[in-house]
Amino acid sequence: MMGCTLMTTPPPRQTRQIPLDLGHRSAMGEADFLVAPGNQDAVAWLDAWPEWPAPVLVLFGPQGSGKSHLAQIWRARARANLLDVDDLRAEDLPDLLHPTRTAVLDGAQRVAGDPVLERALFHLYNLAKESGGHLLLLADNAPVNWVLRLPDLRSRLLAAPAVGMAAPDDSLLMAVLVKLFADRQVRVGEDVIEWLLTRTERSFANARRVVDRLDREALAEKKPITVRFCRQVLGDRGDM
Repeated sequence: MMGCTLMTTPPPRQTRQIPLDLGHRSAMGEADFLVAPGNQDAVAWLDAWPEWPAPVLVLFGPQGSGKSHLAQIWRARARANLLDVDDLRAEDLPDLLHPTRTAVLDGAQRVAGDPVLERALFHLYNLAKESGGHLLLLADNAPVNWVLRLPDLRSRLLAAPAVGMAAPDDSLLMAVLVKLFADRQVRVGEDVIEWLLTRTERSFANARRVVDRLDREALAEKKPITVRFCRQVLGDRGDM
């Protein structure tokens, strides 16, 4: 009897699932913003619009402090344009304020030291003033710390109201973590939030990075986000 070889198909290898980036977008509505002592002054100033004492308001604070969220709320109220510093190189500056005579300029401190950008922001300030419009400048720090070469621009920005947003305290950071997970429709236990509070860098920006990483890893591994899982991904000290 002739022998025969039984041909079998090897079992498929178990591979780590790579989650697709579907462009997660955080909730940015007014009801989603969390008011706390570190940001209540900024909220009050934006609520006071359009009764600002100057055509410009500067909102400053560290990355992830909530500036963009507040600016989004104000943009919806004022129907303001969103500008980047490079937009100031446009040939027709009045177009940047049309049609509502309002605009938000993100990263405003980047104009400092660039003669073209400083001159453009000076003209945009004057256009807003002459038309009864308003500019909301978002920056990492207050204008007093910007090294501006154009004296007229420096004097106007130093005279404009500038309000800072502080780093979050325990209660606010806890609420932010809960909100960030909720934005992704992820439920976690209180023990997870408390573990993250005591072991990760205390900033809004880092909270966003941590939640993003945990969410991605949980999707990839098809596991729930528990304290044990957080240790696995971030280590005992919660290092990013």
